[in-house]
Amino acid sequence: MVFSPFSAVRAEDFLPLLNDETLRKHLIPHPLFDVAGVRDWMAYKLGVDARPGCRVRAIFLDGTLAGWCGIQPDDEGVELAIVLARAGWGSGVVIFNEMMGWARELGHRTILFHLLDTRPPYRSLARRAIWVRKTRLGEHPFTTYCLDVERWSAGP
Repeated sequence: MVFSPFSAVRAEDFLPLLNDETLRKHLIPHPLFDVAGVRDWMAYKLGVDARPGCRVRAIFLDGTLAGWCGIQPDDEGVELAIVLARAGWGSGVVIFNEMMGWARELGHRTILFHLLDTRPPYRSLARRAIWVRKTRLGEHPFTTYCLDVERWSAGP
């Protein structure tokens, strides 16, 4: 598993991933991307990555672009985001744990993890969360987990 800055990835490589229907069903609905749209999105994410306390990376598994992840601003603080194509689904927990380490390195005390309501509840997250709430981002319903970064890093 390799985490690469977006500056090391071509927009053309992100295009099929961002338009993958299996992946999109768990994201806020948005129009399909074209290469120019991917470039704009990548430029925005590079700007987020440059902000203090943030980190955005492409995820490569066995040399193949499998998704992206980020610690990025949120209306309530900072959120952890992971977007993986089907090929990367078995890697989510490892990526999540790595990112919780990033959150600690970046000095965050708590971090939010929003999952669109198309996703099932995660009991293991709920047991370790400070709180779990039904939230809305725009018009879309989410389950939001607020996690204590230091407690998470210390283990179960």
